[in-house]
Amino acid sequence: MTTTPASLTGQVLLPTDDGYDAARSVWNAMVDRRPRLIVRCGTVTDVVNAVRYARDHDLEIGVRCGGHSVLGLAVPADGLMIDLTPMGGVTVDPRTRRAVVQGGALLGALDRAAQRHGLATTAGNVSHTGVGGLTLGGGMGWLARQYGLSCDNVESYQVVTADGAVVTASRHEHPELFWGLRGGGGNFGIVTAFEFRLHPVGTRALLASYSFDPADAVAVLEGWRDLSAAAPRQATFQASVGANGLVDVGFVWVGDPAQGRRLTHDFAGLGRIREQHVRELSYLDLQTIDDTTDGHFFRRYWKGLYLDRFPAAAAAAFAERGDADPALRPGVSLQAYGGAIQDVPDDEAAYGQRGTLFEFVAAGRWEDAAEDSDRMAAARAAAAPLSAYSSGMYLNTLSDEGAAGVRRAFPAATLTRLIALKRTYDPNNIFHLNQNIAP
Repeated sequence: MTTTPASLTGQVLLPTDDGYDAARSVWNAMVDRRPRLIVRCGTVTDVVNAVRYARDHDLEIGVRCGGHSVLGLAVPADGLMIDLTPMGGVTVDPRTRRAVVQGGALLGALDRAAQRHGLATTAGNVSHTGVGGLTLGGGMGWLARQYGLSCDNVESYQVVTADGAVVTASRHEHPELFWGLRGGGGNFGIVTAFEFRLHPVGTRALLASYSFDPADAVAVLEGWRDLSAAAPRQATFQASVGANGLVDVGFVWVGDPAQGRRLTHDFAGLGRIREQHVRELSYLDLQTIDDTTDGHFFRRYWKGLYLDRFPAAAAAAFAERGDADPALRPGVSLQAYGGAIQDVPDDEAAYGQRGTLFEFVAAGRWEDAAEDSDRMAAARAAAAPLSAYSSGMYLNTLSDEGAAGVRRAFPAATLTRLIALKRTYDPNNIFHLNQNIAP
């Protein structure tokens, strides 16, 4: 193909065009596929025309927003990439506490627009993540224990369906589609706009972190687990082990930092603290604190699990990070769930893991392609011992688990309902470059 098809609108990029390579590059540098064409959509009409063209010419569709899928699912080899990033606008009404977010917006754009009014909604922890991908898979963030997941805060979705129609999904219009979009991923259409509820969270936060020797890991993690169980909803407890082998435990508090500081006294009882960092920061700074760590141009692989219990044996496995060469072992982390996440009835949204205690992730990041196999094996080895304590998986941290991973992400009854919804809205599985629910 050397010419732009007349039926396509928006900016169309062919492999010989300037900007093509930049547009196909995503967060994981392991992804190096070449779409036949890329359509950078600035309007809903552009998206409709791209879907219809791909359908009529039997081209695989990839949908790009932030491009944070570890598998690079936005980039279809010899297919059509629908790039939503030109649709990155956010409009906030502080009176109604609502935000209308276009389908290509990044989390940072939503946070900045809402924080001008001291408002926010649950968003992930890296500001260059796409709002769409995060929300459609559920959407965990520092506000989730207070206000629910990102998908729990959506009032309505504007969706381009597989047949090129544009519909609104809400509790009152296409309610079953609304249910499925709340955690069912990108299986049912391309969301071109979200309407979110916002909350008066203020603009301040507190970050507390305490480091302990590996020899004390099990006792420290058990004590941290017990503190988490009693913590107020404004606190989200987190733990990690990185390259230095130290066990880091602590919490994030969104709201008045003085109130959050009351929790810091409890950490002295966990053991001998090697290092501690307690600092106040703005909510916007909190939301960008991992941006450098999670920046583009690195090779990446991860394994994620939802844990419903965390006994001493799980703490030991977490601290050990598998049996690979220590230089290759991934960073591992835990983030606490509970609170408002569990308040939502199981049948109200497709998201299916409300009883999660902690989310576990083993994440590798490297630059040398020669290390790919060893790094991926190391991440799998770090996660394997924790699977005995796992209740399921988070759709947004699935990597190469395929259909087996999708089955673990949803209870059986929820998956049956999602399959029926897929048959209604995408019976030919046009939208299959995702964590796919086949019709």
